[in-house]
Amino acid sequence: MKFKEFDREMRVYEESLDQFILPDMYIAARLDGRSFTRLTKELCDFEAPFDERFRDMMIHTAKCAMECGFNIVYGYTESDEISLLFHPEDNSFGRKVRKLSTTLAGETSAAFSLELGMAATFDCRIVPLPNLKRVTDYFLWRQEDSHRNSLNAWCYWTLRKEGMSRKEATAMLSGKSIAFKNELLFQRNINYNDLPAWQKRGIGLYYKDVTAEGFNPKTGEKTETKRRMITADQELPTGREYSKMILDIIAQSTKY
Repeated sequence: MKFKEFDREMRVYEESLDQFILPDMYIAARLDGRSFTRLTKELCDFEAPFDERFRDMMIHTAKCAMECGFNIVYGYTESDEISLLFHPEDNSFGRKVRKLSTTLAGETSAAFSLELGMAATFDCRIVPLPNLKRVTDYFLWRQEDSHRNSLNAWCYWTLRKEGMSRKEATAMLSGKSIAFKNELLFQRNINYNDLPAWQKRGIGLYYKDVTAEGFNPKTGEKTETKRRMITADQELPTGREYSKMILDIIAQSTKY
């Protein structure tokens, strides 16, 4: 049998489970750190519940994912997860799910591992979204997840630092309302509303035109150039304002 025939025959098995995202669908990708609870609390000396070093590693990793060859218009990171929104016209790998997910998982795992100085991995799921409302709903959902996780983490680690065991702290918070958790912190002189916005709402990443100053050694004059650079926004709005922000970013991306 000739190789071309053999190759064609075997690729049927390799591609038997392939899925493709339809051209009229928006694409989001969500990456989650694998066993990051153990990584951050046992293997590394990160501060609980939040650590600026870990935050900066996640920002760096998200930026790397946005610049690894896909046309990503918006990135979002909270805790140990990253969400990415593809440009509506991105057709990388023919929109094949297997290629998108494995490439992004590999890129983020490598970027974070290099920053951390030890092996760490991410998994990736591709999320097809049918319209702009569902796109904004997706990021509102992730931001609400960030808020709930943040409040719970502050309560949990406050109790742990007071001497409670893992089991005791978990049991005390199980089934409790948001009001109860806010009051628990308030009684310990922690006003949840005053905590840094990035801990509660996550961090958004998007391209922005930035004016960079330079110097022309031939003329001795200062120069200015405009560049599109990724900005990490640690003061994200919420609700309708957040939805509007994402829609504006998508609309702006279609100009390039």
